[in-house]
Amino acid sequence: MYVVELNFECFEDTTINAVETAIRAYFDALRNNGQILGREFNTAMQEGVFVTRVVCPEQDSLHVDNNSAIVNHTINGLNTAGVLAPKIKVIGVELQSDHTDPCTPPEFMILYTTFVHTCSPLRCGEHFSPVPLYRIPPIANGDHKRLLKWQEDWEACDQIQMNGANKVEFAALNELSNLNTDLFRKGQDLCKRIKCLTGIPVYYYLYRVGGESKESEHHRLCPSCNSEWKLPEPLHGIFDFKCDNCKLLSNISWDFQ
Repeated sequence: MYVVELNFECFEDTTINAVETAIRAYFDALRNNGQILGREFNTAMQEGVFVTRVVCPEQDSLHVDNNSAIVNHTINGLNTAGVLAPKIKVIGVELQSDHTDPCTPPEFMILYTTFVHTCSPLRCGEHFSPVPLYRIPPIANGDHKRLLKWQEDWEACDQIQMNGANKVEFAALNELSNLNTDLFRKGQDLCKRIKCLTGIPVYYYLYRVGGESKESEHHRLCPSCNSEWKLPEPLHGIFDFKCDNCKLLSNISWDFQ
């Protein structure tokens, strides 16, 4: 990932409210296209220039070739508000982020996130590196907003169950680990949609805690098709189970690791 600075210059008289609205719409479009990461984009005004630093998956994430139609529309919105398209400067590598996947395209992908991640929820099956969302066609309505909303929901449930501070923990854990939940159904639909758009299989990660014993965990069957799915060796040190039929991944219960 890379830290990138954007400078927005006004070319005619305008208002702060008009500029702020146009810049916010531009950042929303970039985020929903996977070109910038995170949720907060602090913008400062310096001598008539509006300056923002963002994190991008790649050095050229903000190149026009990666823009969606919606992003291009918001650039026109900047011009309408009296603002030029931003000047872009790559500051350097973001040291605390995962490196973007080098595969184009990967053999298979994994839909995976945790409450500590802000990167793409799509990962390369071979390297387990994040796959920038702008590398795949828009999932719905011209962008990847549905996928990012699923990611936010998953991360919220993960944060609640990791904190373990109240009764909501059990409802959140159920969403992460049960096939019969809205979170799973939405995630599985997204996996199928991405496979349809790209031709690349996408596996869904089913979180696992609890269980009776370590031995019984090793003999768990796929919860969807009831077939053998235990791997000889864990995949990426996380996934102990993989069902190629149902496109599911899971782990031996964290209680026994």
